[in-house]
Amino acid sequence: MKLMKITMAATLLSAVLATPVIAETTLRISLQLPLKHHLGQNLLDFKQQVETASKGDLKIEIYPSAQLYKDNAVLKALKLNSVQMAAPSFSKFGKIVPQLALFDLPFLFKDIDQLHRVQDGEVGQKLKGLVYKKGFVALNFWDNHFKQLSSSGKALITPADAKGQKFRIMSSKVLEAQFQAVGANPQMMPFSEVYSGLQQGVIDGQENTLSNIYTKKFYEVQKHLSITNHGYLGYLVVMSKKFWDKLPKDLKSNVAQAMNEATTEERKLAQELNDSQFALIEEYAKKTGRLEIHKLSEAQIDQWRQAVSKIYPEFYSDKKIGEDLIKAAIATK
Repeated sequence: MKLMKITMAATLLSAVLATPVIAETTLRISLQLPLKHHLGQNLLDFKQQVETASKGDLKIEIYPSAQLYKDNAVLKALKLNSVQMAAPSFSKFGKIVPQLALFDLPFLFKDIDQLHRVQDGEVGQKLKGLVYKKGFVALNFWDNHFKQLSSSGKALITPADAKGQKFRIMSSKVLEAQFQAVGANPQMMPFSEVYSGLQQGVIDGQENTLSNIYTKKFYEVQKHLSITNHGYLGYLVVMSKKFWDKLPKDLKSNVAQAMNEATTEERKLAQELNDSQFALIEEYAKKTGRLEIHKLSEAQIDQWRQAVSKIYPEFYSDKKIGEDLIKAAIATK
């Protein structure tokens, strides 16, 4: 009898040990921006969707305001799987995937809808493939939005108005060539120093999205704002390849589906944010008289387009952006 009990206990123990235990997997997201930013709010929705769809098998933790890593360190952390997901700006990939500078090219896109078709189509897939070869899984492209030009000097109505003016740029050969094409002087400067640089006259102007111009209050230290929609700022949502490769198929599917839904919502939020904050800038301009807003005509925009699009061939090399990618983006209907 005693032997039978021992045998039954051993059989039960073996059965328990043989039963697969589904371990909870944690995906940590490093975000440079605060949770109140539209990217933070969108990631909260993404978290809820993934955790619900996976029935808690995949847990997501979001660390906003660069709590874990600064923007310039997050790619290395992803490579090591020290963090599993992030949404760096395209500029952070400059040295490892220079082809992402495609989005810096001025006036390459007709409008935001065509830009999204480029990102969601063949060109976007090629760019994601190049990112994958560098050890990251590119999930999707997220918007900040189109950039506008501002200055404390001469109003920027035609390309000739930019001549001799000093413009802040982030590190980008494309942006350097863009301003040189109109006789301006590009000055590389950290984003955190732009307000003081404008205030002190170290630089005359800058280019940025309306949401960035509003949140950083650049409009307070500029006399002119020209609505040009000449360039684009965006983010690439990426995941650690080491983490992705070990993720079960069903959890990969949960992440992919939630990311597609989150991308649709993020683009909508980015548009609403730029629209609402432009309205606030217009209200400031009307109330104070300290800022003049110039909504350029199609003919004026075309003058800028002709002046700066001549730089495209400088980036036809495959070691830069690549002629095929540039022409494919232009041809996207």
